[in-house]
Amino acid sequence: MTRRCSRARAASTARSALPRSISGTSGLVIAEPPSVRVHGYCSEPGTGPRYGVVPREIVALSGDCGLDHSLRRKQARFMATLCRPSVSVPEHVITMEETLELAASRHADHPQLPLALRLIENTGVRTRHIVQPIEETLRHPGFEDRNKIYVAEAKARVPSVVQRALDDAELLTSDIDVIIYVSCTGFMMPSLTAWLINEMGFEATTRQLPIAQLGCAAGGAAINRAHDFCTAYPEANVLIVACEFCSLCYQPTDLGVGSLLSNGLFGDGIAAAVVRGRGGEGIRLERNGSYLIPKTEEWIMYDVRATGFHFLLDKRVPATMEPLAPALQDLAGLHGWDAADLDFYIVHAGGPRILDDLSTFLQVDPHAFRFSRATLTEYGNIASAVVLDALRRLFDEGGARERARGLLAGFGPGITAEMALGRWHRTDEEAA
Repeated sequence: MTRRCSRARAASTARSALPRSISGTSGLVIAEPPSVRVHGYCSEPGTGPRYGVVPREIVALSGDCGLDHSLRRKQARFMATLCRPSVSVPEHVITMEETLELAASRHADHPQLPLALRLIENTGVRTRHIVQPIEETLRHPGFEDRNKIYVAEAKARVPSVVQRALDDAELLTSDIDVIIYVSCTGFMMPSLTAWLINEMGFEATTRQLPIAQLGCAAGGAAINRAHDFCTAYPEANVLIVACEFCSLCYQPTDLGVGSLLSNGLFGDGIAAAVVRGRGGEGIRLERNGSYLIPKTEEWIMYDVRATGFHFLLDKRVPATMEPLAPALQDLAGLHGWDAADLDFYIVHAGGPRILDDLSTFLQVDPHAFRFSRATLTEYGNIASAVVLDALRRLFDEGGARERARGLLAGFGPGITAEMALGRWHRTDEEAA
């Protein structure tokens, strides 16, 4: 802890000379932001001046590209690094056996109960964690009361997860330039970002980016937006927070097979991670992209009623990896990589078929998805937090070798895929 704190204070001291906004950049050498080309469109990650002293060309960093080692090291100083995530799940646990017993007893007369039970059992989810005891979860006090529970539980649980993520990234709250908060299971305005800034002592100039409507894809989207920001401002640091209490969306009157399956699939969880513009250990992000399967916006959606969020899941959703796998292959191809020949894979585990089909269509050993499958087995589908928990498990395994190549992806409503490519980087001391 002493080493971490000393490094964080040193970083904070060094950064104190930097402006907290685009204005007031006098005294710095300004570099024009690069154009980043992904899937055929060109985006400018900043229209004004940015922090930094050299331009950052993402495509030039996609591989060795004939660059000498000294130039690669110099460029790598300005690569955004996704650091170790911190993850927490609530203390109330429900097992697969308890889920099946509840479904059988509460829906004994349901004409499709055998199918629903078989689908639930096939998820492979052994345990899930929820913010309330199951007896309270099964009651529906109304949308207003449920949302109050969401707010109270988020405020009680998120700060400690955020603090651990900051500690792991060896940063202080004063080092954070942006907070990206993703959640699709409750609603707050202002976002929890405003409360966190006040409660935890982040700077008043910290930018806020709440994302509420990308569902399970939001974890990948948060990583990509953090990457974009650090591309435009290479000295910046971004905090990502994912807070999902899926159990608060349980609707006792929804009796479709898809709803019954969801009741046995989703769990609650909180995750946080820092993307550092400079330094840090983890995945150095090199390219990101997004892909929407046309005409599938009604396949995963909320029907918002007086009783809250009613989750609708089309039976065609499990087959979506067939059209999404080529998007992953295309992104890797643009980067000069082969999606079938990477060193690690961190993907959203919406269900076992997602992972099985990815293995088939990408021609990747199923063992490559062990981190995502472990999250699904132990926690269930914790929505936007899945990719961060799967990455946490890679860290727990000791990480990957230096410069190992990997893919991250989140899948969700739209149907949307948020994808990223990067290389594993250990601390500068270890990599030297």
